[in-house]
Amino acid sequence: MKKLVVQPVKSVKGAVTVPGDKSISHRSVMLGSLAYGTTQVENFLTSADCISTMNIFKAMGVHIKQKGTHLTIQGKGLNSLKPPAKTLDAGNSGTTSRIILGLLSGQPFATRLTGDKYLRRRPMKRVVGPLTQMGARISGPADASLLPLKIETRKLKGITYRLPVASAQVKSSLLLAGLFAVGDTTVIEPTPTRDHTERMFSAFGIPFKRKGDAIKIHGPIKPFKARKIKVPGDISSAAFFIVAGLITPNSKILLKNIGVNPTRTGILDVLKKMGGKITIYPKKTGKGEEPIADILVQSSRLKAITVNDENIIPRMIDEFPIFAVAATQAEGTTVVKKAEDLKVKESDRILMMAVTLKKMGAHIQPTQDGWVIKGKTSLNGCMVSSGGDHRIAMSLAVAALVAQGSTTILDTENINTSFPNFEKLLKQVAKR
Repeated sequence: MKKLVVQPVKSVKGAVTVPGDKSISHRSVMLGSLAYGTTQVENFLTSADCISTMNIFKAMGVHIKQKGTHLTIQGKGLNSLKPPAKTLDAGNSGTTSRIILGLLSGQPFATRLTGDKYLRRRPMKRVVGPLTQMGARISGPADASLLPLKIETRKLKGITYRLPVASAQVKSSLLLAGLFAVGDTTVIEPTPTRDHTERMFSAFGIPFKRKGDAIKIHGPIKPFKARKIKVPGDISSAAFFIVAGLITPNSKILLKNIGVNPTRTGILDVLKKMGGKITIYPKKTGKGEEPIADILVQSSRLKAITVNDENIIPRMIDEFPIFAVAATQAEGTTVVKKAEDLKVKESDRILMMAVTLKKMGAHIQPTQDGWVIKGKTSLNGCMVSSGGDHRIAMSLAVAALVAQGSTTILDTENINTSFPNFEKLLKQVAKR
């Protein structure tokens, strides 16, 4: 079992370029594989999760050449995928498994989809349910709510589906199914979620309409052409260094070329509200490209806040573990509500962050849908486990920077699923 040992630091300083955005990297492979022609992808995230997506499409006959963080995808069109010779493996990637179910449901051949031991525990019913309404035939354990799943050949029909819980993964899965379905597929969101799929549809020239909270696509769509995709730095990865810069004394850190899609910047909004010294320097981008910026962070005296805005929570859902670390170093009582979706991530993140931070000396109480965190608290180095969750592991590593004594984090192999060079970059900016 791999472990990560982190020592306390006096400050964090320097400039950091984090890897490419995970969500966008996944989608670039999926749509590039369905496009006609050669799609070039720059700054692709070479993490285990994104490699899982790439390998799935290779198994369905797509020629993909990787050179470092550059991908060349030779797409042969919307209906060019081939039956795989074996079960498709999504590894640890919930994004891969949920989004690709919609795409697989529209294929003229049967497939099987599985994942690692952690992914096989994660619920799939929120995707399987609406896909079944579209005509998909999906079977598997616990009434097709868990992997492995079998997806059989069926003709899909468009439906109107109102998401009971805001989810970019479910939305994207249904929109991909809508590429192949007959008629209109309309997804209605309770609150806006990350819109990378819609932006990439626009980039590839895939027609869709957005009216208020509803996104509609009319299928089956016509073939679409390949294009060049530039993946920005992942704000979810940058968030660990942003919080590290805020909570460690005498710190100043510059995050370069970070994606600042407004559906993803909830973490910046709440940290600024806490008093975080965060300056954003937007950069010029081309038509159809994701917005990017450099982000300057300096040590700050944070104050507690309440996070319960349903418009904010989906915009920072992946950043709540590291937000919890920031809250332990804020003056007053921070309250998080309406974030129950954290229970069905790679782990029950509400419980895991409470257990691990409490072990380090934090005053954190889990609730049904969030936490109550009292700060500012002195943390103590100790031995903790990530529970197989990459964001828990990296959040604990940041907490360890301000702890008294050494911290050993167990089960950190999972960091590779999203941020392969995290440890190297952390050492690079740590000043002792």
